[in-house]
Amino acid sequence: MAAGARPLLLLVLWTLAAPARPGPGETGDGGWQRRGPGAPAAVTEEQRCTVERRTDLSYAAFVQQYVRPPRPGPPPRPRTRPWGSVPHEGGSTRGRAGPGRDFVLSSSYAFSRPVILQGLTDNSRFRALCSRQRLLASFGDSVVRLSTANTYSYQKVDLPFQDYVEHLLHPQDPASLGNDTLYFFGDNNFTEWASLFRHYSPPPFGLLGTTPAYSFGIAGAGSGVPFHWHGPGFSEVIYGRKRWFLYPPEKTPEFHPNKTTLAWLRDTYPTLAPSARPLECTIQAGEVLYFPDRWWHATLNLDTSVFISTFLS
Repeated sequence: MAAGARPLLLLVLWTLAAPARPGPGETGDGGWQRRGPGAPAAVTEEQRCTVERRTDLSYAAFVQQYVRPPRPGPPPRPRTRPWGSVPHEGGSTRGRAGPGRDFVLSSSYAFSRPVILQGLTDNSRFRALCSRQRLLASFGDSVVRLSTANTYSYQKVDLPFQDYVEHLLHPQDPASLGNDTLYFFGDNNFTEWASLFRHYSPPPFGLLGTTPAYSFGIAGAGSGVPFHWHGPGFSEVIYGRKRWFLYPPEKTPEFHPNKTTLAWLRDTYPTLAPSARPLECTIQAGEVLYFPDRWWHATLNLDTSVFISTFLS
């Protein structure tokens, strides 16, 4: 190790190990929200949430009410196993948590509907470490990979995390296309960010035969990803608010893959008949959304938001 690198490494480790106290100028939003003249107006929440919220949901209740077995057979049983890292589609590595008790659902079971989970885990420590000041102190010089905020995320751009936060983390321009908007989510270097991810406690439900994979992100107000689908998982908001729109697999939404969710909300959403509208809700800081396998979904950050997803596919 180079002589100058060792003090820097020790500083990073000390920063993450230090007591989680707010720094100067930090607030309950972790210092992520702009204030004063010129601050962006918050994007509006939905008038009513159509996704059920559950507090302290047990494994048995989760299986009974949100998992529908496709064929007769014994119910899945809890078991103990470690969580591991798996490669991201773009080639980098998503995170993992330490060994612990988690409840595993057989992959032969189909997930039936989304649900918002409250009170399953305590991530106050992780939340404190995700403040703007702490992340910049620990990872400001780390190179992060940005993706375009469209359905297929064609383009990738690498730059220092501090440059992204200080120069690109701004409110979404309503006139910009998704393929012109850069978004930090998913392409995380797990080795480099492991000292942060090890403090995260994922929801305690898993899928047999899969390895949970983390995707960590930070994005500006009005940003988001248009409709797409993939395997099941959980998404937790650490700071800010994130509005979700969800359709079941058999109901393909009307959207353009290169237009932003903000443009879809402005142009398409008001024209939808009530029966054609998606399930939707705003996920607040500390809440976790379970999104089922192959459900269409689009996201919209109502504020500058910090969030982490745990994929189960």
